[in-house]
Amino acid sequence: MSETTFTFRVDETLKNEFAAAAKARDRTGAQLLRDFMREFVQQQQEAAEHDAWFRRQVQAGLDSANAGRLVPSAEVEAKFAARRAATRRRLEGSE
Repeated sequence: MSETTFTFRVDETLKNEFAAAAKARDRTGAQLLRDFMREFVQQQQEAAEHDAWFRRQVQAGLDSANAGRLVPSAEVEAKFAARRAATRRRLEGSE
């Protein structure tokens, strides 16, 4: 992997504080900046992957609904009422 120089302007006070904080952790400012850049790129990739997954899930739900594969609200309410009741029983039993 070839390396290149990344130049940018920053307030001198911030630069000095950053360099001191890096030195206190036995790192150079450049090492920390590279780490931050890698982490940022990774976070952006993960966010993009999650967004793509979420969009696929939403589209699958829409396709299912458009095809008439729906669960009646009364059935959903009954299912979750049963779950809430079971949770209450467990909580009351652990007291």
